[in-house]
Amino acid sequence: VQLQASGGGLAQPGGSLRLSCVASGSIFSTEHMGWYRQAPGQEREPVAGITSGGVLNYVDSVEGRFTISRDVAKNTLYLQMNSLKPEDTAVYYCNMYLTTDNASPWKDFWGQGTQVTVSS
Repeated sequence: VQLQASGGGLAQPGGSLRLSCVASGSIFSTEHMGWYRQAPGQEREPVAGITSGGVLNYVDSVEGRFTISRDVAKNTLYLQMNSLKPEDTAVYYCNMYLTTDNASPWKDFWGQGTQVTVSS
């Protein structure tokens, strides 16, 4: 399984970006999907997540501005980011906790990261 993240770039404060993460390969079941970010000199932190049952969760700093969603048929995860702030600048990583068949262990898979820069 490989995850390919895209959609990052440069945005002005107050602007918007939409990140996508496409999973390729054999996926049997996915328990959780999420977005994480890592700013320079800081640890990677969770930003938003969605469970297999559709329960959403967000870090407080993005609540009301970011929206996580998924397209199960396309094995794709999205992050709509609105009202961007300079402090949102970071490399964003997608994550999926899944199993490739009913006999394999559940594992974390990570995308390669996409840079988001918010600056005027």
